[in-house]
Amino acid sequence: MRVPSPLNSDLSEVLGLTESIWPELRGARVLLTGGTGFMGCWLLESLLYANRRFDLGVKAVVLTRDPAAFVRRLPHLAESPVLQLIQGDVLRFPALDGDFTHLIHGATDASARLLEENPRLMFDTIVSGTRGALEFAHEKSVKRALFLSSGAVYGRQPPELQHVSEEWSGAPDCADPRAAYAEGKRAAETLCAIFARQHGVAVSIARCFAFVGPYLKLDAHFAIGNFIRDAMAGGPILVRGDGSPLRSYLYATDLTAWNWHLLLRGDPGVPFNVGSEEAVSIAELAAEVGQVLGGIPFHVKGHADPSREPERYVPSTKRIRTRLGLSQTVSLREGILRTAAWHAG
Repeated sequence: MRVPSPLNSDLSEVLGLTESIWPELRGARVLLTGGTGFMGCWLLESLLYANRRFDLGVKAVVLTRDPAAFVRRLPHLAESPVLQLIQGDVLRFPALDGDFTHLIHGATDASARLLEENPRLMFDTIVSGTRGALEFAHEKSVKRALFLSSGAVYGRQPPELQHVSEEWSGAPDCADPRAAYAEGKRAAETLCAIFARQHGVAVSIARCFAFVGPYLKLDAHFAIGNFIRDAMAGGPILVRGDGSPLRSYLYATDLTAWNWHLLLRGDPGVPFNVGSEEAVSIAELAAEVGQVLGGIPFHVKGHADPSREPERYVPSTKRIRTRLGLSQTVSLREGILRTAAWHAG
């Protein structure tokens, strides 16, 4: 199986951060939902890479609505003899033959368009899909499971709260249909806690924030992807808002390593923030992308209101640092460079 360059060095980096845990997956059969998204691609890449490097005897099964599309997009993964593609939808979780040892549930449609046009479908996909995945995990007596949740569960982060921790009890506005994604993830996390306590399903919860790296879409609603796209096209980089919101970005190698640790070592039913603590405003991000990728100019269309505190979406990672010993290893600058290099081919 050919791994796209320059992904080889990134995957070696992931293995360096996870080498001690791979023996726990020896002989495993892993089911992954959401295998075509940003996180799913990285989990598959790293699993198959570790399988070759350590001769783990792993089998991977991906549940996907469109196997043909998976093959077209990821032919180097689809040709792996240890990977099986099964057509199905998490809304109607199919019966799957054989035993499974591990489950990673990440299937969801997080598109802004779906949220606007059909929030009910988005909510149902997250909640019903997670229920089906957890029932599957219980039925198959999987050893460990991981649910890929979102930092969106916190709702609007107060400006005085520099880093939001898992103990903070904020929430989205449940009366706003635009909160369907966030409320769906909240309900799904409750299901994880229920299945952990009531049925003994060892399911960990990753509250994922914002990321950068290969496989990140450059034409979606991700500011950093749009900025890299603009810079690679020669600029200018366009900031459509006022540039004041604060975000943070974890590189894909750290994200992937953290998720593998959470699958195998995370406390069942307990959420862990997954992200970077290094806050950067959207305007500062545009400037950084432009500077890193060749001095590309940027333009901010909106005008910030000095009387209003900027919106924040920045996690505290104290829990994962203290309980699992994990920390960020790749800087934002380096992450931008590697992402652009991958997309440039």
